[in-house]
Amino acid sequence: MRLRSILRDALHTTAGLWPPVRRGYRWFHRVARLLKDRAGSPGARVRRRLRDLLAAVRRSSPRGQGKLAQATRHFLKVSTSYWPGLFHCYDVPGLPRTNNDLEHLFGANRYHERRATGRKVASPAMVLRGPVRLLAATATRVKPQLAEDLAPIDVQAWRDLRRELDERRTARTQRRRFRCDPDRYLRQLG
Repeated sequence: MRLRSILRDALHTTAGLWPPVRRGYRWFHRVARLLKDRAGSPGARVRRRLRDLLAAVRRSSPRGQGKLAQATRHFLKVSTSYWPGLFHCYDVPGLPRTNNDLEHLFGANRYHERRATGRKVASPAMVLRGPVRLLAATATRVKPQLAEDLAPIDVQAWRDLRRELDERRTARTQRRRFRCDPDRYLRQLG
């Protein structure tokens, strides 16, 4: 009985705070449903709908310094900062929609790398050949590659990439030689 009385008093005391909280939750749930876009709308349509919804939120958002006003301002600010890259996923098939999807995609590579090498940190090969290895590992998980997919389209770009990777490897080898025997390394330079 005592607990019911405490809850009743608490709800009565905070009754004036609930309408703006409910309104805020409705806005954010509408934004989430709009971004989920189960209908598969093109990016331009989702962008237009979200712009209209955020304008409505901006017009009817609470004024002042309360928690809901701060949360709403923060949400609108973050939405604005993410705006330029927010809609590509609706126009590019298979592009992950959230950071969680991207983290899962790249996290799977980290998991397999750890499992294969036994290392808890990135292997030196990943650091040296990351641009190639990470893209190759991700692409093969997305769809199986055919032999013709592996042939370079732009031979000069392929050569440039190979040269850059070789330069990285050479620089790493030189650093290792310097660490092992700095005097000998410096004598060989001179």
